[in-house]
Amino acid sequence: MNYNFLKLLIEGLNNNKGWLKTWENVNPKKHYDIIVIGGGGHGLATAFYLASEYKEMNVAVLERGDIGLGNVGRNTTIIRSNYLLKENIPFYEFSLKLWEGLEKSLNYNAMVSQRGVLNIFHSDYQRDAYTRRGNSMILNGADAELLNVDEIKRMYPFFDYDNARFPVKGGLLQRRGGTVRHDAVAWGYAHAANKLGVDIIQNCEVINFRIKKNKVEGVDTSKGYISCKKVGCAVAGSSSILLSKLNMQLPIESHVLQAFVSESLKPVISGVVTFGAGHFYISQSNKGGLVFGGDIDGYNSYAQRGNLATLEDVCESGMALMPMLGNCRLLRTWGGTMDMSMDGSPIIDKIHIKNIFLNAGWCYGGFKATPASGWCFAHLISTGKPHKLISDFTLNRFYDGSIIDEKGQGAQPNLH
Repeated sequence: MNYNFLKLLIEGLNNNKGWLKTWENVNPKKHYDIIVIGGGGHGLATAFYLASEYKEMNVAVLERGDIGLGNVGRNTTIIRSNYLLKENIPFYEFSLKLWEGLEKSLNYNAMVSQRGVLNIFHSDYQRDAYTRRGNSMILNGADAELLNVDEIKRMYPFFDYDNARFPVKGGLLQRRGGTVRHDAVAWGYAHAANKLGVDIIQNCEVINFRIKKNKVEGVDTSKGYISCKKVGCAVAGSSSILLSKLNMQLPIESHVLQAFVSESLKPVISGVVTFGAGHFYISQSNKGGLVFGGDIDGYNSYAQRGNLATLEDVCESGMALMPMLGNCRLLRTWGGTMDMSMDGSPIIDKIHIKNIFLNAGWCYGGFKATPASGWCFAHLISTGKPHKLISDFTLNRFYDGSIIDEKGQGAQPNLH
């Protein structure tokens, strides 16, 4: 199925009777060259780039549930590359460039909207930190602008600028940042990968790995045994559970991250805004709902739901920045399972068992990294060598001390 204006016109006149399935859900074959475990954004992107860029034609994606119902559909849709460290900025900038051409490469409307990401600061210390970040971004090829209070007022006149405790003193703006429809990303990658011959297998949970002479031979699943040459693991917050089947203990913790959406309103937030005096971020969806979130819940959990204490904390920060938020009714909340690494940066690497590869530890950066993660993970799986953009995202960095501590919080996953 190709999507274009003519097809939309024909189906509109035909009462939409001629649409085909976005992808075919098939039963697994007995053997694949490559199995990607995890049918979220990273797993599906990996499969797509394996087929499109590395010409791997015998690939399967195994998803224990339904496509789009995991973490890829449980985030706040933000894309950006406004990082500080040289190990991170080129990777996320590459991802942002892939986002800019994603809909054309997938032939699917993912609603990529580069509406800008504004990080507000409230003190001289934060101004200096954001200036440093902006300079680092520019030096590494990303775009950044430092705005004063008057420039922000013209964009968002309804913020609380005179709060004695949290006065708005300026902000760092990345105009190329923005939002993307999260579940459309999963559907788009599944559609494009399937069109290239990738098997998308839903409701197929991996129960165990079969290893012989320290090399993977296949996986036992809820749909039977499947042999393979290589396995890529991209299961986010469930990485510790999956890799425990290989007697591995990963340097990550799983935490809940909640997100919230209000009732639909007229347009009030043109871009994405973050509140520097607390962990709060907000944007407005195409349907009019205010989409916002904050910190992880702070305790280890695999549940895709949160608690009231974090809801109160997020709303307090929102009210401090934007008092009018108190007049809105909350429509719904949801939670995703975050794989928080010890230094706040991801892991894309081989493991000690031959031909098994790991993609994990994304913390808050998983969704925005989807295209670059898939591209680089596909490169690693296909060639056996790390892409230059992920050469620092190794598992061994936690042994040799080469950590990538973006926030400077140390080995505290709950703080990253």
